[in-house]
Amino acid sequence: MKLSFTKMHGAGNDFVVIDATRAPFRPTPALLQRLTDRRFGVGCDQVLVIEAPSAPDIDFDYRIFNADGSEVGQCGNGSRALARFVREQGLSDKDVIKVRTRTSDLELVHLPDGRVRVNMGVPRLLPAQIPYTGAAGRAPLYRLVLDGEGFEFGAVNMGNPHAVLEVADVDAAPVGELGPRLQRAPAFPEQVNVGFLQIQAADRVRLRVYERGAGETLACGSGACAAVVAGRLWQRLGEKVDVEVRGGMLTIEWAGEGQPVYMTGPAETVFTGEIEWVK
Repeated sequence: MKLSFTKMHGAGNDFVVIDATRAPFRPTPALLQRLTDRRFGVGCDQVLVIEAPSAPDIDFDYRIFNADGSEVGQCGNGSRALARFVREQGLSDKDVIKVRTRTSDLELVHLPDGRVRVNMGVPRLLPAQIPYTGAAGRAPLYRLVLDGEGFEFGAVNMGNPHAVLEVADVDAAPVGELGPRLQRAPAFPEQVNVGFLQIQAADRVRLRVYERGAGETLACGSGACAAVVAGRLWQRLGEKVDVEVRGGMLTIEWAGEGQPVYMTGPAETVFTGEIEWVK
């Protein structure tokens, strides 16, 4: 059978989006490999499946799948793509949309300039909430020793776990080498997304993120949120920060403890298509 899809991206973090609002759908590992493969398939960082709402106060559910078949609970750039998708497909004409992932409820707001603002929820900061087993109590910075080498990082859960390291130059950061090492560290029982943060000023940073199940992407919305939260906890950043990622610019706002994080950024449709799929 033919499976219809839409290719989208948010600041270069790209997705294959599938409308499952009318019939249940769960991609098989083989189909995920075809959809995410950049040489033999469509090509994307993650596959987004949009479903009918599971509760009366939600407009849509959506599921986020990595190329390796794993399902994750949060994707900030994907949520902006979802907002644009449902409007372009005539599924909703609301300016404010409420969606549910496996771990989070999100509020998506269409702005007049075409960008989407997302209420990403209140960050979770306790080690048990990350989860991180290397510390008994909460701290702005944690220290972890791997193979005799020590690392300091902030840890934040934005619906998925993030470790944030400050670097002097994000272009020279060892993302491809250190990212997977920290991601698989035993102290992170669910693995972790690893952010490399260069602070340029209190309102501007640069960021690269090595994501679970996807490797380095051109942008990571939840990673940008986690980086700003970490920088605020280090007393290095203000309430509103422009985050330069390799695919563009995101704006992150966080008033502080107990408050939600807001992310604003673009979402674009690239093309639509169909792919042969055998159930």
